[in-house]
Formats: sequence, structure tokens, C-alpha cells
Amino acid sequence: MDKIKIIGGKPLFGKVYISGAKNTALPIICASLLTDEPVTIQNIPFLSDIKSLNALLLQIGTNIEEKAEERNGHLTQTITYHTPQPTSLVAPYDYVRKMRASYYVLGPLLTKYGHVELSLPGGCAIGARPMDIHLSSLEQMGAKIEIKNGYVVADIDGRLKGAHVAFHSASVGATCNILMAAALAEGTTVIENAAKEPEIADLIDVLNKMGAQIEGANTSTLTIHGVEKLHGVTHEIINDRIEAGSYAVAAAITHGRVELVNAPAQYLQTPLDILRKTGAKVEMTDTGFIVDAQNVKLVGQDVFTDYYPGFPTDLQAQFMALMCVSEGAAMITESIWENRFMHVPELMRMGANINVHGHASAIVRGVEKLSAAPVMSTDLRASFALILAGLVAEGETIVNRVYHLDRGYEHLEEKFKAIGADIERIKIPD
Repeated sequence: MDKIKIIGGKPLFGKVYISGAKNTALPIICASLLTDEPVTIQNIPFLSDIKSLNALLLQIGTNIEEKAEERNGHLTQTITYHTPQPTSLVAPYDYVRKMRASYYVLGPLLTKYGHVELSLPGGCAIGARPMDIHLSSLEQMGAKIEIKNGYVVADIDGRLKGAHVAFHSASVGATCNILMAAALAEGTTVIENAAKEPEIADLIDVLNKMGAQIEGANTSTLTIHGVEKLHGVTHEIINDRIEAGSYAVAAAITHGRVELVNAPAQYLQTPLDILRKTGAKVEMTDTGFIVDAQNVKLVGQDVFTDYYPGFPTDLQAQFMALMCVSEGAAMITESIWENRFMHVPELMRMGANINVHGHASAIVRGVEKLSAAPVMSTDLRASFALILAGLVAEGETIVNRVYHLDRGYEHLEEKFKAIGADIERIKIPD
């Protein structure tokens, strides 16, 4: 329950090195369960979500070797996962409740070992995120699934069978899970309305390197020809587009100039277009991009979240913070999750002018300044939005419950200090 203290009012200048993508690392780590050979994953960020998933895999019986090393200008992790034979096919509540993405073990364990017991997951409280797509798709592939005492209990007789599954929404989690399950299924699986996020393309790349036969990366229709066995691999994951977008907003909101090194600009076209429309300058470099908002009057812009390549829901809260101090009014529409405006009351405590309409939209009218206040983090991305507000607020802002930030932002205080922020973590004794 540490806190973060910020003294606002300082423009940010310098470089931020973007880390490996959390949302890529998590499913790829679970993909290591599909083979009894070692899988080495490079560029893994130092995050509590990684620690939580590693703890779950250790409980399953995976051998894990971690090595810190310098890559692309900053310290990162290379981790080797080896599961020659699991000692447990149960993902217990005490592990899964800490991180929703633990459900990525479902597809790999079921397709390779024929049985899995998965506690229904927890994670950020940003609305209902049911597993119905995952489970109905696996049932179409021949799995027998029951919900018992808060656990998904899944079995198959022999191998999963290829099927034609159509998702009612482009779920990233279901796309990853069914991709992994189908890789070792008998026959061909076709996923319609699959999610197209770059993190999924990275997972497909890894699976194909392991011997899978998957076609259609970066499209909404994926075809998976099941194979009998997968082998080990070494793979470097892509960098984190959401972290890059978050620090891009930090540069703009403070009227600074920050270079995002190793930032995957190609995956951020929609948010960067909106950033340009606010008045900030965005310049591409050989390794990322620069955001320059010096001597610029920022103007509010409407944001509509959508599935990739639309505006990412994981950047909605950060852009809302930016609109709070931009000129004019902006409409923020959240089309992915129904409960993702929990940061609004906290921003309003700092003087923001926001009117929420139902669960899906909010009108933000820019104010001249925000005022420091103690605020409470509600979820991972909302936590960063409160940091952004603190960076421009007058006085000392205290952000409470920052364990959310540790789930998705590597070395946050160090990265901010390196570009001139007055920020520090206040350790709270256990």
C-alpha cells in the first residue's frame, strides 16, 4: 500500500526508454506450457504481474531461470521457462485473484494435458469481463466444462478438435487462449472476429516459431492448423505501446519535450493523431518518437475507444487527464468496458470539470489549472492518469494504492525522475 508523492508544475525533458509489453509477455509466458522444451523470452519487464504469473507457473511445476541484462539501452529480463511435466493442473484462487491474465494457462494446459482447473479470475475492477467466449469456444472444440466452487473445471477426451468459432466481440483474451488451444488441436480451427492487437501478432509469431501453423496475423480471421507437438524457442517480445502512449501524454500535459526510445509508434497511430490535433508536435525518430508541447496551447479533442487499430481503452484515462487542462470541451466515449470512468471522481477532487453521462461517455471541459489533493488509484491505467494530473497540479499530490501501477509500469519513479519530475515513493511498512 505504498504511496507516490508528486510536486507539480515542472515540464518534462529528456528520454524515456520503453519497456517490453506486459500484454504480450503474459500470454507468451503461458504459451511455454505448450511444449516440454525450454522457452526463452527476452525483453520481459520488471512488473508485479510478471511475478504473479511466475508464481503460478512455479506452482504448476515450471522451472524458471531469470537473468537481468542490458538490452536496447536499459535493464530488462530474459527468462527461460521449462515445464517437462507439470506437477499440478490447478490454477488456485490465491494466485489467479491477483491477476486476471492468469486465465491464459487455460488453453495451453487443457490442449496439452487434457485437464485444467482454473479459479475464476480477478484483476482490475473496470467492469464485467466474463469468460463466456473462452469457454463456449473450447466447448465447440470438444471440451467438457463445468463451474464448480468458483473454478472452471475443463476436460477433453483425447485431443481438442478443430472448429469454426465466431466471437461476438473481438476479445483479446479469448483470441490468445483459443489460439494456444488450437495450436495442438486435431484438425483446423478458424476464429472469426478475432482481436487484431499487435500483442496477438507477437503471440502468433512465437507459436509459429515453436512449430504451430497459424495464418492470418493482423486480420480478424485466424486459421490454425493443429500440430501434434511444439518445440522450444527464443523470442524477444515487442515493446509496450501503452507505456509509450502514457509517457507521450506526460510530455504533452507538462508542456515538455520527451523522446520515447524503443517506442512502437506504428502501433499508436490513432492516439498519436489525436495528440497532434491537441497541438503537440510528434516527430518520428529511428528508434521511436518525440513529443514536444513547449509553448503550445493545447486544445481538447474527442476520444472514442475501440478495438485495435482504434483508440486503445488502456489510454483513455491518460488522455482524459490531458483534456482536463486543454482548452475547450472534449467528449470521451468508452466503448469497450462499462465501468472505466472510476478515475473521474479523483480527477474532480483536483479541480477537473467532468460530467459523466451514463456509463459510456463523459464531457471534459478544460480548466486553467488543477490543484493537488490526496487521491486513490482504482485500476492500472487510472493510476497513471492521476500521476499525470499530479504532474501539472499546484502543490503536493499524494496518489494512494499504487500497487496498481507496479502491475504495468516498470521503474515508474526512476523514469519520471530521469526527465525532471519531482516524484517519490513513500514506503508504507507492512
